[in-house]
Amino acid sequence: MSASGLLAQLLNGLASASSLFLVSVGLSLIFGVTRTINFAHGSFYMLGAFIAYSSVDVLSPHIGFWPALVLAPLACGVLGALTEMLLLRRIYKAPELFQLLATFALVLVIKDAVLWLWGPEELFGPRAAGLEGSVEILGRQFPTYDLFLIAVGPCVLLGLTLLLTKTRFGTLVRAATQDREMVGALGVNQAWLFTAVFALGTLLAGLGGALQLPREPASLEMDMLTIGSAFVVVVVGGMGSIPGAFIAALLVAELKAVCIWLGVQEIAGVEVSFSKLTLVVEFLVMAVVLVWRPWGLLGKPQALSRNGGEHEQPLKPAGRAATSGWIALLVALVLLPLAMGDADSYSTVLLTDIFIAALFAASLHFILGPGGMHSFGHAAYFGLGAYGAALLVRQLDLSMPASLLLGPLVAAAGALLYGWFCVRLSGVYLTMLTLAFAQISWAIVFQWDDFTGGSNGVTGVWPPEWAASGATFYWLALAVCALGIYLLRRILFSPLGYALRATRDSALRADAIGIDVRRIQWTAFVIAGLFAGLAGALFAFSKGGVAPDALSVTKSVDGLVMVLLGGVQTLAGPVVGAAAFTWLHDTVARNTEYWRAMMGAAMLVLVLLFPQGIAGYAQLLWARLAPKKREGVAP
Repeated sequence: MSASGLLAQLLNGLASASSLFLVSVGLSLIFGVTRTINFAHGSFYMLGAFIAYSSVDVLSPHIGFWPALVLAPLACGVLGALTEMLLLRRIYKAPELFQLLATFALVLVIKDAVLWLWGPEELFGPRAAGLEGSVEILGRQFPTYDLFLIAVGPCVLLGLTLLLTKTRFGTLVRAATQDREMVGALGVNQAWLFTAVFALGTLLAGLGGALQLPREPASLEMDMLTIGSAFVVVVVGGMGSIPGAFIAALLVAELKAVCIWLGVQEIAGVEVSFSKLTLVVEFLVMAVVLVWRPWGLLGKPQALSRNGGEHEQPLKPAGRAATSGWIALLVALVLLPLAMGDADSYSTVLLTDIFIAALFAASLHFILGPGGMHSFGHAAYFGLGAYGAALLVRQLDLSMPASLLLGPLVAAAGALLYGWFCVRLSGVYLTMLTLAFAQISWAIVFQWDDFTGGSNGVTGVWPPEWAASGATFYWLALAVCALGIYLLRRILFSPLGYALRATRDSALRADAIGIDVRRIQWTAFVIAGLFAGLAGALFAFSKGGVAPDALSVTKSVDGLVMVLLGGVQTLAGPVVGAAAFTWLHDTVARNTEYWRAMMGAAMLVLVLLFPQGIAGYAQLLWARLAPKKREGVAP
């Protein structure tokens, strides 16, 4: 370690902070004004890099490097405006989770569009014209282009500050950030305001991606690698706060730079690798800030929405016909291997995956629908259950039944710890805190090589011979998952379930009648984590091991997609959604290279045409077709 090395890392941190600020400030504007959780914002950042590559390659000999580079963010702004008008404008009144599903579907479509247009390889852009060299600082060479990036961030901050404080458009944006319903009541055309803000936000994301091209190659992984950090900056800085986004970007980037500079240090005789903290430091910052100041460093508490939103239909116990149908389906699934005559067929393997996915989705639905607690990090408990079961087998040589019983308790312990903090928040802040804890868990298992196997995970966790033969494991998975889903359903119709729905509908009224809101929500959080861990433990034995991907954001989003595809307001929704999602993913992925785009398109169709979900729409259709009983007339 040296002073010159620290200065070099701090300067690198400033350059990274400018890039992070450019993509985050656009997300903050969109987030603050439209209240849309725009998961596709990282895709526009990626598009900015790829479009810049092509525009510079084709046009720079004719119009110069910088004019060609500037065309990329302008194109992203136009695409953003079209996206808002054609898609998001139709779902602004839908629940936040449906907006998430739509923007996640857009991520899949854009990724495959980029794959089709530019191919799978990383694309290296040329050096920035006029900024190719380096300067010497304390005996170290520092790239001139990075010094340029350091200056870009404050310049954009100044320009946005002037725009928001000196223009009528800026006044409307600041007003909408605080209370968008009141802005609409005053006669402002919200549609065009939202379009303009979305275009500005995506333009800034495209600018961030384009300016990164001389620094790093354009790749298909840029979207997901960027969106997590961007969400962190928005939440830490304060939703809709431009200076807050700048401060948060500086804080996150400089903390990473210091961790790299520290490297491996010995503390109290123990070697600590600070450089590994770069994978999780931003989520640690977000967790601390959300616990201490839920609305961010420079943010303000959100005004309560005056829009009542979609009425939540009360859950009803299954009728005789529905119960008979579920029993018939269960019997058919039990008899299926016998009827097929091939217990090890691909169909039974796929159905086993569906059973596990259904239990995972049902556990998420437990807190998502009846509980009203939106989670971006439910995969943490799925992964903890999987790692718990796998490590019990590998480290302690326990049997599969014992691991299936004890592994979910590891997930429940994680939910007990994380839930204590999470239930103290609500809305988008709770959502972001669950994401932070999930990423912290992912970073631990990803980097703890000696215990969890690091990036390789834990392997060699197969069922014993008695369970691996024939269709035994298939029947075991079916029995465990069916029992788990049944128990979750029974809990929802117990006093705990009714109290949980009361806390969702009105926490203030629930508290007034003597319900301990936090205790009820915390209990539900632990129960959901326990059953997610049970699904994870089964997953570990079905795949012969577990890798860190089981705790990733993508896995959490998969669970959300399953619940939303099936329908949030129906108990059958997570089961139907898990079956549809798993089957669709398997079928499409095996038949085309562009399976993401096809899945994304299917999700968009469902969001726009069937917002109730598959099970919800079927329930609605059945209610319309079923003969109505006349009031006051005995059957």
